[in-house]
Amino acid sequence: MFKIVTLPIKSNSPAYWLGVVLSLLPFFCYANDYAAHIKQASIFLQNDSYVLSADIHYQLSAKATEALQNGVPLFWNLRVRVLLQRAIVWDKTLADKELRYRLQYHALLNMYRVRNEGNGVVYNFSTLSAALDLMSTIRDFRVLEKSDLAAEKNYRYAVKIDFVRDALPLPLRPMAYIDPQWYLSSDWSLWPLKK
Repeated sequence: MFKIVTLPIKSNSPAYWLGVVLSLLPFFCYANDYAAHIKQASIFLQNDSYVLSADIHYQLSAKATEALQNGVPLFWNLRVRVLLQRAIVWDKTLADKELRYRLQYHALLNMYRVRNEGNGVVYNFSTLSAALDLMSTIRDFRVLEKSDLAAEKNYRYAVKIDFVRDALPLPLRPMAYIDPQWYLSSDWSLWPLKK
């Protein structure tokens, strides 16, 4: 028979805080393994519009993959902002565009389906990696018109991938906000806009 012995540790002692940090360490290590990452993004002038091309890497966690295999649709938003740089106050947002993808698995067809929620176009794939490859390559996504930018001003653009946890079924949502395996979004990436 074992006897559990607990030592009194005060909350202001280094040992207490070391224990807190060590207990949280798996969560911090876990979170970045399953996030989307923006590998590269560029906005360039095409005819009279500025368009975005980007390459993104999606990494699904085991829990997200299991939910997908059980028919739960997963949603991501590609968010693009064009900002006017200002010296005294914060940057002004000139354009804030969004491209939303829905990824779903259909067990009866043994097929993955990607739907562009903006235009309703649907693509079918036999493998998850092929479906994610389609979502990973963004080409010629219109962001704003050439006439919206002034030649003498400086601009930059920001790109982010948001995993939409609010689109999950209600029973999954509370866990999605506390479990790092559901942190599938990227950070904002910022670049200067070349006119």
